[in-house]
Amino acid sequence: MSPIGAIKSNWRVLLLVLFIGFAVVALFVPGGIVADDSLAEDSVENGATNLEFGLSLDGGTRIRVPVTGMTAEDIAPNAVGDNGEVDQERLEEIETTLYQELGVDQADASVDVQDDGTVTAEVFTENVTEAEFAAALQAANVDASEDDIRDGVTEQTREQMIKTIQTKINAAGLSGGTVYEASTVDDEHYIVVEVPNMGSDELRTLLSERGVVEVVAYYPNESGNQTNQTNQTNETVLTGEDIANVDPPQQDERMSGYQVPVQVKDEAAPQFQQRMNDLGFTGEGVGMCSLRGGDSISFDHEGEQYCLLTVVDGEVVDAHSMGPNLASSMQSGSWADDPSFFMGAQTQQDAQSLSVNLRAGSLRAPLDFEGSQVYSIEPSHAEQFKQYSLLIGLLSVVTVSAVVYTRYTDTRVALPMIVTAMSEVVILLGFAALIRMPLDLSHVAGFIAVVGTGVDDLVIIADEVMDEGDVSSARVFQSRFRKAFWVIGGAAATTIVALSPLAVLSLGDLRGFAIITILGVFIGVIITRPAYGDILRRLLTDR
Repeated sequence: MSPIGAIKSNWRVLLLVLFIGFAVVALFVPGGIVADDSLAEDSVENGATNLEFGLSLDGGTRIRVPVTGMTAEDIAPNAVGDNGEVDQERLEEIETTLYQELGVDQADASVDVQDDGTVTAEVFTENVTEAEFAAALQAANVDASEDDIRDGVTEQTREQMIKTIQTKINAAGLSGGTVYEASTVDDEHYIVVEVPNMGSDELRTLLSERGVVEVVAYYPNESGNQTNQTNQTNETVLTGEDIANVDPPQQDERMSGYQVPVQVKDEAAPQFQQRMNDLGFTGEGVGMCSLRGGDSISFDHEGEQYCLLTVVDGEVVDAHSMGPNLASSMQSGSWADDPSFFMGAQTQQDAQSLSVNLRAGSLRAPLDFEGSQVYSIEPSHAEQFKQYSLLIGLLSVVTVSAVVYTRYTDTRVALPMIVTAMSEVVILLGFAALIRMPLDLSHVAGFIAVVGTGVDDLVIIADEVMDEGDVSSARVFQSRFRKAFWVIGGAAATTIVALSPLAVLSLGDLRGFAIITILGVFIGVIITRPAYGDILRRLLTDR
């Protein structure tokens, strides 16, 4: 047979070998198939493979927590025209009225247009009642009552929070952390956060930070809001939304503390530059900040101060003067062409937290930890689970191999069956390493189920082919193989249909088991079962 003919007749086996090769690369080569540097670093830390492990196998914390807030839906039907054009002035009017009537910060109330074209108003604080919320909407000429207000936030807000928390976890260097939404039959919605190698107190602290970052100008102003005897006032001149890029924090060489290099967005830079010039920070205010002393910042001072305050969630974490080089570039107007500067922090922890908050953005709403559910496991226990999982996996392979060989007592049938079944597991592990899926005990159960169902299907193929007598003819073999494949195809379809609800619904660990089992069934039907048929044909027939 020519090489081309051999390839055509054995292409299923070659496809199996190709998938195994990709899986081995994804599993063992640092960086994997996509040559990811971070994955290469993780493989050094985690051991010989690129696999990531979840809570049960690596230790860590899972927290399920609701979002604090109330929502009034479809409050301004006339604000969105039939052509989809939005009356922004009307939305801003309602939003401003909410701030004034409820006495909340801008981060604690929002009016937005949803994907379906309706307008919703949300309040993200526990200090406002439904009656007060309804009264504030009525003050904005919105026809709303307490009955129109429900607990919870919109789906759009939850999606934004999930993205922000995931970015915050990634920016904090927490490998393998996942964030997703869960809901109950009572239509209660929760955000679930799973982070390996982190205690419950640490995770709660990370999530409790709203992450609202501001740069506040603290300067003397005769007509401003007096904050002390020196007649100083505050003004927010930059927010986290105005920051385009953030570099890792570094130690401040000129004075004790740390600094975070940031770059301002092009559209916000000219306004910030002009405001610094107007307030005198680039003139008489250069170097005129002495609030920072030791590890604390005191606003009990004498004389005029020109300070740029770094404020996170309403707390001042540092105060800095305007430097002469930065002031000179702002005076000349050239700073806006390359709008970068340093935001300060007094401790390394504050600097890291500031960097994470700037990268991730602020949480649109706070989380209600009073209604949270926490599951945590110690790393030492997780290490035991990992060892036991490996032991059980090896025992299952040995047991299945022994049963198969005892049944057939023919290495031509038994050995390819065992190797093919194990190749399914290797391909699945490679896929998990490729997509960086954190493996948990539920996934281990799925792998064992894949081995069992895989060998079961291969036994069906072998029995159907061999039970009716001699199969030396390739034509006879193909006829019997097709009959067997219809049987295992129907069984695979039944398994997929039965497990699909578990894979889709938020049912905790059952979801991981269902996903791995379904993936294993797909790989078996598409790749490994046909390849085993080709191998068996080569061993039992004349061709």
